[in-house]
Amino acid sequence: MTRMVASLSALIISIILLVSGNAFLTTLLGIRLSIESVEPSVIGWVLVCYSVGFVLGTLYVHHVIARVGHIRAFAVFAALAAVTALVYPLSVTMVLWALLRGLSGFSIAGVLVVIESWFSSRATNSNRGALFAVYQIVFYIAAAGGQLVVNLGDPANFMPFTLAAILLTLALIPLSLTRMEAPHIETAERMSFFTLARESFTGMAGALTCGVLIGGFYALGPVYATMAGLDVSRTSFFMAAAIVAAMILAWPLGRICDTFDRRRVMFIVAVAAAATAATVAVVGSANLTVLMLLVGLFTGLSATLYPIAVAITNDRMESHRIVAASATLLLSYGIGSVIGPVVMAELMSVLGPAGLFWGSAGFLLVLAVATSYRISHTPDVPVEEQEHFVAAMPEASPVLAEIDPRNEEFHVSPEAEANELARESA
Repeated sequence: MTRMVASLSALIISIILLVSGNAFLTTLLGIRLSIESVEPSVIGWVLVCYSVGFVLGTLYVHHVIARVGHIRAFAVFAALAAVTALVYPLSVTMVLWALLRGLSGFSIAGVLVVIESWFSSRATNSNRGALFAVYQIVFYIAAAGGQLVVNLGDPANFMPFTLAAILLTLALIPLSLTRMEAPHIETAERMSFFTLARESFTGMAGALTCGVLIGGFYALGPVYATMAGLDVSRTSFFMAAAIVAAMILAWPLGRICDTFDRRRVMFIVAVAAAATAATVAVVGSANLTVLMLLVGLFTGLSATLYPIAVAITNDRMESHRIVAASATLLLSYGIGSVIGPVVMAELMSVLGPAGLFWGSAGFLLVLAVATSYRISHTPDVPVEEQEHFVAAMPEASPVLAEIDPRNEEFHVSPEAEANELARESA
């Protein structure tokens, strides 16, 4: 494991800088728009453009990469992300910021496709489970750490935006200096929504709902905190705690998913998350410690809906269809992440900050009802026939699904195969 991590150190450092800079910028924008007294409904429309750009990026950036190569494409996408960060404070205009968010989402999708294709190229049958886990842990820790960077400057001036641009630009250096051979990217096969819904409606509904909840919270969580009276420091810890909780709860719930029927687990998680969201809406920010605990539980439960949805879907798929199904689940999540900020922002305009959590509770209850209906009308997959649960995060490109340990059709790249043979002979 140590040798594997060392060999990927350039990639890991680039991921840390990129993800922390992007997470920092996302929270910074929510706080700054609240400081500018922009209506929550308008904030939702501005910030949702990131999700739109990200979804479009996962669909089309491979054309750019195929034309100019991995390192040049990485440099272009990272530079574009950094430039957008620098432009924000030049003019606080909603149309401009919406355009910048779209460009940022597109560029971050491009960077992730490059990085994840490199991870995939280094994967072998013996290490891909570890690689899959390392990538996700690094991603979550960097995202949580990025929230704390918000404390380093006043969101009302240009300095924090410059700092975000610096982090995004620094991500260029480790990967640009790497001597690793550029991997080949194949266009990810996708399953139609109709086919996925027919074979695993609960899985698709879970992925879509998770996108609504997590997309809505990551975009509007800082706005909620500001409207609830939290200062910048408390807002950063509020967001960081939510991300850490999402990482921590994935593993114990995974053990439960391997022991019981997964659709019933999804039903219980949806009901529990809905109850928690409703409690947050009622309690509010009267006690910061209680608020952070409740929000951490809410985001942790909500984030696990995606890996549960993937597990439910994979239980019903032949191994050679897992990557195609995963790509469509990611697209479902992306569509949800476009719906979430817009709907939640409108509810916050009408109901105040509590609207974020009342809306989330409503979506969760709809998922619980739909899941209950499917449980009563379609047969279960016996627990002993379920695939082993693997924690999977939705903030990724379809490339990462290739190294999912459940993908039995995984093909080892020539470079990874040579490295594996060298280790075996050593």
